[in-house]
Amino acid sequence: MKIGHLNPIGTFEYLSLSCPVQVLETFQKLLPSSATISGAPGMKNQSIVTTFIILGLSSKPQLQVPLFILFLSIYIIALLGNLVIIAAILSSSKLHRPMYFFLLHLAVVDIICTSTIIPRMLGNLVVVSKSISYPRCMAQLYFFTWSLGAEMVLFTVMAYDRYAAICHPLRYSIMMNKTVSVGLSALVIVIAVVNSWVHTGLVLRLSFCGPNVINHFFCEIPSLLALSCTSVHLNEVMVFMADIFLAMGDFLLTCVSYYFIVRAILRIKTAEGKRKAFSTCSSHLIVVSLYYSTVIYTYIRPASSYSFDRDKMIATLYTLVTPTLNPIVYTLRNKDVKMAIKKMLPYPGK
Repeated sequence: MKIGHLNPIGTFEYLSLSCPVQVLETFQKLLPSSATISGAPGMKNQSIVTTFIILGLSSKPQLQVPLFILFLSIYIIALLGNLVIIAAILSSSKLHRPMYFFLLHLAVVDIICTSTIIPRMLGNLVVVSKSISYPRCMAQLYFFTWSLGAEMVLFTVMAYDRYAAICHPLRYSIMMNKTVSVGLSALVIVIAVVNSWVHTGLVLRLSFCGPNVINHFFCEIPSLLALSCTSVHLNEVMVFMADIFLAMGDFLLTCVSYYFIVRAILRIKTAEGKRKAFSTCSSHLIVVSLYYSTVIYTYIRPASSYSFDRDKMIATLYTLVTPTLNPIVYTLRNKDVKMAIKKMLPYPGK
């Protein structure tokens, strides 16, 4: 009898065994102490895959250096841009308003998102072994899913804040007072935590018995569901519900807010005022639409329908591109933020 096992580099090898007892004894020697054999008497079913292999965006050797330079540049831009925004908002009392309070949250979420994915991706581009342990994979899944949920709700909250400021300027201080702002911030965190716990918990209940190769550049729900040895029906149902209520629901509410904002802009009498307002609004809508559309497209389908060579390229838009664009689109074009940044410089006059 032949039986397969995972060797240290993540591929299968076969052993020739003569009887069931030898099979059981051999598996017990091969598996880590924390793993057991599914279906063995007196043992609970548990995953036998303790390490995953992440293929990354491309396995071509000639692309590894260009990809490393590209993603290192993206990470530096995203990290520095968001850190500068955080420092500017915290240091300037003029920016202690609801709009910048939520922009501060967005900057923190974007740092968590990019730091969860890119450092591991860069490491995989320079080493031969592209492995990630099961616990680290689950941790990466948890923090990315948290940042995904937080960013979607934040976009909606920020759109509502702009709606209140533009459409109801006289009532803005009441509509977005400190209690409301803190309450919305807490709502963002609670929804993100619940969303992350639910989906990570559902993935933790799955068994992975091989193959263990993730055709992606990080541990994401669809790529992990495709490797599961057990039924993923409940996972797919919960992902679909989250996509409908969280992604599509937030996108709809965001669009409604911008609809009323555009109506208010059209009432501006001067052509220059309209042009500036539409320029700002359109850039916001482009980034928001790019984010929501790619997330909805990725998560609304069952795992069996994924084409990972194509879908992992789409994933770069909401995991890497949007967090890098957010500082430029939302704040670095803002006069108040620019003034706050200049004041932080050693020689503001230069």
